[in-house]
Amino acid sequence: MSREVRAFAVTVLALATLGIGAGLLWSAVSPRAPYQVTERGLVLADLSTQALIAADGWYAVITGGLGLLCGAAGWFAGRRWMLGVLAGLGVGGSAGAALTYWVGSTFTIGAVTVEAAAVPGVKIVPGALALTANGVAVAWPLLAVGLFGLLEGMHGYRESPLRQPYGEGPLSGPTGVPLGGPTGGPLGGPADGPLDGPADRPLDGPADRPPDGPLGGGDGPVRG
Repeated sequence: MSREVRAFAVTVLALATLGIGAGLLWSAVSPRAPYQVTERGLVLADLSTQALIAADGWYAVITGGLGLLCGAAGWFAGRRWMLGVLAGLGVGGSAGAALTYWVGSTFTIGAVTVEAAAVPGVKIVPGALALTANGVAVAWPLLAVGLFGLLEGMHGYRESPLRQPYGEGPLSGPTGVPLGGPTGGPLGGPADGPLDGPADRPLDGPADRPPDGPLGGGDGPVRG
């Protein structure tokens, strides 16, 4: 049990650390939407801008790719502690996705430029990164856990006896015993025995029938 807990903790810590780097990458590659500075605060300057959609797309690509990578690495490296690693992928993936959003929306990497219609006397500034499609936030844990389960299912199928094609090999029961019986005899009885009775025994009477005679019964008379 302690190994499962250790595997869970290591997995969560590793994915959370990746979330910091993913956030910096998201901040570096995602465009910023143009905002206009007004007396009421920042207002989106261009309602037709694609920057908001692009930010969602880059977030999904980065976190989804890390989810697939973590799921595959977790299965190959941690199958011996399956429950701990699987739970760590779910929790760590959620933590990594949250850290990706926080780091990307808080820190700005590189030079940021925005494009908007030039209006005299209007100041345009780049806005902070944000997600408009909140569903992409679950891409990391969902893909990590899903790929882990898919790989485990494929491995279990490869090791399963059900993979044997129909019609190949002898008919056998669940324990590998032939359907004719444990001794390999025909379906009618034990091995080497005829179908109509036990082996080495005639059908018309007992095997040690006494001979005919005066005292043995049979066809002779009974004498007193």
